[in-house]
Amino acid sequence: MTKTVFVDANVFLRFFTMDDEGQGEMAEALFRKAAKGEVRLIVGPPVLFEVAWTLKSAYRVSREQIIDTILRIIGMDGLSVTDGDIALNALNLAASTGQDFADAYMASTANSHKAEVATFNIKHFDRLGVHLYKMQDL
Repeated sequence: MTKTVFVDANVFLRFFTMDDEGQGEMAEALFRKAAKGEVRLIVGPPVLFEVAWTLKSAYRVSREQIIDTILRIIGMDGLSVTDGDIALNALNLAASTGQDFADAYMASTANSHKAEVATFNIKHFDRLGVHLYKMQDL
């Protein structure tokens, strides 16, 4: 039976930045094993958000490069993303609107559930094409 492993953000960060060569090589080895079917990898949206946030805040990576990196993660052989369809839709939405991945993910999730979004950041979420819950009517 193939072992299943949930991958933390720091593994992806070491792989993409190679700022710690030893850990970067171990991450690369893990991803090679997954591509060969020797291990099954899982990742969830919070990990993707952490990767995006860390690349932006600590590494000063552009929004376009962040989206490309998250797309590369989602496309890795042997890796499953929980809510992968929503995450992919969110990346496309982030790319087309210029908004952050996390906000685009919230919008994509709301849209997939035909839900309104409760927020005080109306202008920001209006750009994401969601229906807004009227907080002022409470």
